[in-house]
Amino acid sequence: MSDPTTIPGLPKLAIPLGPLLPRLELTAAHLALLEGAVDAAAGLDRLAAHGDMPEAMRLAAHALPRREAVWWCCMCARAVPDPALPAADTAALLAAEAWVRKPEDAIRRAAMAAAQRTGFRSPEAWAAVGAFWSGDSMAPEGQPLVPPGPHMTGVAIAGGVVIAAVRRRPERAEQRFPRFLAAARDIAAGGAGRIPPEED
Repeated sequence: MSDPTTIPGLPKLAIPLGPLLPRLELTAAHLALLEGAVDAAAGLDRLAAHGDMPEAMRLAAHALPRREAVWWCCMCARAVPDPALPAADTAALLAAEAWVRKPEDAIRRAAMAAAQRTGFRSPEAWAAVGAFWSGDSMAPEGQPLVPPGPHMTGVAIAGGVVIAAVRRRPERAEQRFPRFLAAARDIAAGGAGRIPPEED
């Protein structure tokens, strides 16, 4: 299988695939499938075409720039609304979206404070954690810097997106994944990645 050097229209996924692979916890079969893919966009296409959607979600979470990845998780959460969502989780979502719109340190820290008031069981909470892990330090303000690992935002976002896919009606995950992937691609192309909310 040959891939173009750059996937047209997806500049934010046109990054080398190789450095991302250690973050993805892929099987040997998945690694073989991705062999020769020149960038993350090509790898995403291969995984999706093969039906490996959780792996595709993980790759997108690690490949998108951090702000875009956090926004993507927020859009996936909004696509699968939960009428019983606690107010704390709604607040975490709003905090994550606020950081995407204005990525300042105080807003980033507010996102983590909001996440800490949740049970860390929702995509909204993990979007807020992903925002916090996108900064230059996990230490309390005014303390020596403790940089988060470069993979940590991707871990939070991948978890949040998969939680969104199985929320309330996990049997719908197979229909949700393609919608989530289309949103990731739209974001990678410079779009807003909005997904119409699912209706019961």
